[in-house]
Amino acid sequence: MTITTPPPLLEVRNLRKFFPIRRGFLRRTMGYVRAVDDINFFIKEGETLGLVGESGCGKTTASRCVLRALVPTSGQMLFRTASGDVVDLAKLNRDQLKPLRSQMQMIFQDPYASLNPRMTLFDIVGEPLLIGGMRHRREREERVAELLRLVGLRPEFMQRFPHAFSGGQRQRIGIARALALNPRLVVADEPVSALDVSVQAQTLNLLLDLQKRLHLTYLFVSHNLSVVRHICDRVTVMYVGKIVETATSDELFVRPRHPYTTALLAALPVADPRVKSSNVELPGEVASPANPPSGCYFHPRCEYCIDRCKTEAPVYRELTPGHFAACHRADELDLKGMA
Repeated sequence: MTITTPPPLLEVRNLRKFFPIRRGFLRRTMGYVRAVDDINFFIKEGETLGLVGESGCGKTTASRCVLRALVPTSGQMLFRTASGDVVDLAKLNRDQLKPLRSQMQMIFQDPYASLNPRMTLFDIVGEPLLIGGMRHRREREERVAELLRLVGLRPEFMQRFPHAFSGGQRQRIGIARALALNPRLVVADEPVSALDVSVQAQTLNLLLDLQKRLHLTYLFVSHNLSVVRHICDRVTVMYVGKIVETATSDELFVRPRHPYTTALLAALPVADPRVKSSNVELPGEVASPANPPSGCYFHPRCEYCIDRCKTEAPVYRELTPGHFAACHRADELDLKGMA
């Protein structure tokens, strides 16, 4: 008997997002910022894919393109809907996207800026329900109460305003709002970076619990590798708008295949006072997405650089089953991971 593997929930192909650079009185376009430059990845239903990299690498821009908060310059974003149909989100107009909005939601980074201070919890969490067609107030109150219980808040809080809550509680409100319409894909953009460490752990455990209970799929955007290792099944590493490596979380942390990934892992502090910090510092500066170098974008900072790296862009290829990297020397390098 042949077992057919279902298509991924989301598959991104050759995605690009360029922002024009305009100067002068006539605002002529002088160039482009290559925020997302020809990336490919997929997310299986029920898994968590981590999207990591330094600030400015394009991970947030990529996630906003996936949700069509930004219109991509080119590429495909194939999304498998609840009915089983596969649609290209990049080609849909506003009216065509509206029925799909309930299946894709976002948890924002800043729990203070993402909530309207003039709206109560009932209005904040209930607004997607109202837009989705739930007109009866009593019905919305019951659903909001259910969502608040789901994220660990008391239903009596629904008439309070956001200023009455802590940062961790506000992020729980944001999570409740994202889950209001029973989405299948949730994009979490740095959801714990603005929280205290103890509250971060509570929020991450809540996200994991909700994923099991509601069968959610996460695209988890973060620069914190410790958080990514805890919550993600697979990890994709970005550098200056390009994806340089993708692998399962365990394999990426133990055996990285790209020098940039190794540098990120070396910068991660180890929770053991007996272990000496590696203090690896990359030379030079991060390349400008408005004027990237030729060949491999990482070559000016790479200690393993050869002449080929300076002139020829590496191909993003599968090295071992499920492990992809864009490095000319990935097969020959023995890079250090984490214990």
